[in-house]
Amino acid sequence: MVPAKLKPAVSKYWLIALAGLMWSIVGVMLCRLAYIWLSAIPWQQAVPMGMLGIIFSLAIYRYKFSKIALKNIDRLCLLSDKSCFFALQAWYAYLIIIVMIALGIALRHSSIPKHYLAVLYTAMGGALFLASFHFFQRIWAVKVLKQPCLPPEK
Repeated sequence: MVPAKLKPAVSKYWLIALAGLMWSIVGVMLCRLAYIWLSAIPWQQAVPMGMLGIIFSLAIYRYKFSKIALKNIDRLCLLSDKSCFFALQAWYAYLIIIVMIALGIALRHSSIPKHYLAVLYTAMGGALFLASFHFFQRIWAVKVLKQPCLPPEK
């Protein structure tokens, strides 16, 4: 049995902030890779592909990642004040993260031209970055505006 002193416990509010920071960093990293790949082709091709990626990112954010982020925030709000650092994501989310990382590595090393991958990377990165603001908004509401962690309708 692991002693409680060794458990990496942090406040649930730190977990919310760290999750938002993680989503932001990964989103920016993916968009940066897409930018590098698009900057290697003529701008007449790069601009439409970049715009397509942005349009897809808005759709992915609106219909999927926004809901995932809010669900994750609500799950974190239900935790006790001091929870394990690894509660940052639900256990199944770690499996999804591993699959996504493996898929990203496989795509980067595939024969698919990088400027086509840039559309996908922009879409995913932009959606992650936009969804990260839900985490920061909740921290602001709780810590600055002194609102409850879970909204009243929950």
